[in-house]
Amino acid sequence: MTFIIGDTIKAGAQQLRAGGVADWQRDAGTLLAHLLSRDRAFLIAHADDELDEEQLAAFQALIERRSGGEPMQYITGHQEFYKLDFEVSRSVLIPRPETELIVETALALLRDDAAPLIADIGTGSGCLAISLLHERPTARAVAIDVSPAALLIAQRNSARHDVADRLDLLGADALTAVNGAECFDLIVSNPPYVGEDELNGLQREVTHEPRTALAAGADGLSIIRRLLSETPPLLRSGGHFVFEIGFGQSDVVEQLIDLRVWEFKEKRADLQEIPRVFVLQKK
Repeated sequence: MTFIIGDTIKAGAQQLRAGGVADWQRDAGTLLAHLLSRDRAFLIAHADDELDEEQLAAFQALIERRSGGEPMQYITGHQEFYKLDFEVSRSVLIPRPETELIVETALALLRDDAAPLIADIGTGSGCLAISLLHERPTARAVAIDVSPAALLIAQRNSARHDVADRLDLLGADALTAVNGAECFDLIVSNPPYVGEDELNGLQREVTHEPRTALAAGADGLSIIRRLLSETPPLLRSGGHFVFEIGFGQSDVVEQLIDLRVWEFKEKRADLQEIPRVFVLQKK
């Protein structure tokens, strides 16, 4: 029995569709391209080529994972973020387009700093710190995460993008491992901001992501509260704290800001006009 690439993709797509996958046609092609280590153009040009039974079985296993709601990024092990390709696994949050706002904002703030020192709290895959170091060759960074598995991913990503010599990775809960003598020019964070009662209502793909990278107490703001109080001693005067918030949290977060400590510079919205990134400056 022969298995043709074009027919195999069609069958896989129908299975994904039945499994409730939104981009069922695209995902089927992407999964086979990933399996064969080819691009989509190859599949189109070789639609009549045959697959062997081992390849078909491996493809079917991938289709079943995706049908069950596992995100494509965890299946392929990759996600693009701010022009770079990052390794991801179920140990880290999948980098999202709206989080690129942090990078864009941070780069503008650092424009006049010759050799800035940056901290990334809850680094996960390392996407924030590594993107900033990649764009600013004179910068150094400290990236912190409580998860040893996440730090291994961040370490590999830093080596992949040639910034490992300028990045220190620390295993800790928020800022507890940072030397009090450090005086950062900028602190960035994409913290957990989902309320515990919201977890069951998340999209099924999101439920595959690490709970510790998502949930932050009953109202989703427990980590943000900590960061607002713990970051000032580690920032130089005039330094900035740039962090992401969740949908509907803007007004509440604004009320949490101690204006004796911080100057509230701006909040930036994503492409859906949802307030997403807060920018504070230490007085």
